[in-house]
Amino acid sequence: MTSAEMIAAHRAAVGADPSSTRCPIMGTYGPPLVEFVRGEGSWLWDRDGRRYLDLLSGLAVTSLGHSHPEVAAALAQQSQTLLHVSNLFATEHAPVVASTLDRLLGGGGQVFFANSGAEAVECALKLARRWGPAAAGRYQVVSAWGSFHGRTLAALAATGQPAKHEPFQPLPEGFRHVPFDDLEALDAAVTPDVAAVLLEAVQGEGGVQPASVEYLRGVREICSERNVLMMVDEVQTGLGRCGAWFAHQHAGVRPDVVTMAKALGNGVPIGACWATAEAASSFVPGDHATTYGGQPLATAAARAVLEVMEAEDVVGRSTRAGERCTEALTGAPHVVSVRGRGLLLAVELDVPSADVARELLDRGVVVNAVTPTALRLAPSLLITDEELDTGVAAVLDAAALVADRTEGGTSR
Repeated sequence: MTSAEMIAAHRAAVGADPSSTRCPIMGTYGPPLVEFVRGEGSWLWDRDGRRYLDLLSGLAVTSLGHSHPEVAAALAQQSQTLLHVSNLFATEHAPVVASTLDRLLGGGGQVFFANSGAEAVECALKLARRWGPAAAGRYQVVSAWGSFHGRTLAALAATGQPAKHEPFQPLPEGFRHVPFDDLEALDAAVTPDVAAVLLEAVQGEGGVQPASVEYLRGVREICSERNVLMMVDEVQTGLGRCGAWFAHQHAGVRPDVVTMAKALGNGVPIGACWATAEAASSFVPGDHATTYGGQPLATAAARAVLEVMEAEDVVGRSTRAGERCTEALTGAPHVVSVRGRGLLLAVELDVPSADVARELLDRGVVVNAVTPTALRLAPSLLITDEELDTGVAAVLDAAALVADRTEGGTSR
């Protein structure tokens, strides 16, 4: 069976009967809408040769665009040199990547490498229990409603979305949730049995909801006063995406633990959990591990990604492009508001966002409906002004068309 036949079978199977075995891929994502075969910069191509402007970057992953030549070269060279030896031995790139991340976070910390954002969060959660310590009954983690921290069981338990919890009960214990950006509620929740607070500086899957500067500063004060770890999930928001190296830096706070992934490999699976030296010292050899974490191929990619990010000033680029996009969308027909930071934006609409996202895909533009009324935009941090303007115009045209259909009773 060719790949085209397989994707057609998968779409048919999932669309008609999720339990069907006609395609050997589990139906956990729903039917795929398009099969992409090539990418370059801010553009994708499908099997028929049609070009799409990518304003989503694989959910904030390909922040340097698709097939960046320096990252591709690093991968090609490393693939012919050394792929894997296990963490019983040292390799070339991991210490360089760890040192760079530590510097970008202010120094004085240590890094654990994982394979994904969820695994980075799992590392943080285990570190919190060691810090507590859990054996003394101090293991609770406070997180926020609307948050998203991953789909492994502990990360899912930390996630503040009850609908995602229900199919997998009972979840691991030790998690409590409070309203986001509500310092009084968090203050009340941080009782003596709490080891850590886990928050996003901008809730991504929760609808691109930024925390206020005052809130993050208040959280830092509470955590410091009560000897509780302040852990910030920067998996989606980190590495220039939000107009700073890490979104929490807008508030001028220094967390004890920061998780990251997505943009770190520009599409190569890698995650990382950074912690201050004091927090990291809670781990001893044997406490935590992962077979592929920090392996040479992934860290070679991450090293190249970070070098390009610094050379291209992605923080400045993200700030300027986000301002340009926000200005062009604000006050436009069918746009209620624009929120977010840098190039992680939500466009709140007065028409169904899923309809607009489908219309955009038909027009060759990739976005996603992050809520029923909002589109998420997370383009490459190297997107050009012309490409960004093209995307903004497409969003406005698609929203107008959906509005016309809706008023005529023909909304899809």
